[in-house]
Amino acid sequence: MSFNNLDALYRRVIMDHYKNPRNKGSLGDGNLTVDMNNPTCGDRIHLTMKVEDGKVTDAKFDGEGCSISMASASMMTQTIIGKDVETAYKLSHIFSEMIQGKEYEEEGLDLGDMEALQGVSKFPARIKCATLAWKAMEKGLNESY
Repeated sequence: MSFNNLDALYRRVIMDHYKNPRNKGSLGDGNLTVDMNNPTCGDRIHLTMKVEDGKVTDAKFDGEGCSISMASASMMTQTIIGKDVETAYKLSHIFSEMIQGKEYEEEGLDLGDMEALQGVSKFPARIKCATLAWKAMEKGLNESY
């Protein structure tokens, strides 16, 4: 697949997550709640997660922001549900490295749709948009574990 075709595919994946977000909403019984915003662009997220026996059993987000921010939140929740806390942290680290254009090791983990955001590394001003949901997830886990 040529670079242009891959770039177009990634854009379609991002727009699909933006227009049809996965796990949008709030968990009434979520045991972790985090509110974060990106003051430079106005993106904001309200993240709720349910963690049982060291595993993320559910996660939902709400908020508003650019397509990259909201698509990333959708991808993040989809990626961490069913994962243990340690794996969620690893995925966040891998995502952070990838989004900054650094070398990263997948460690045998399925990155799913989040690889579609690799191109954000070419736009440094958008990195905070892409990482907002991941930082919220880490903050929630840090406060509880």
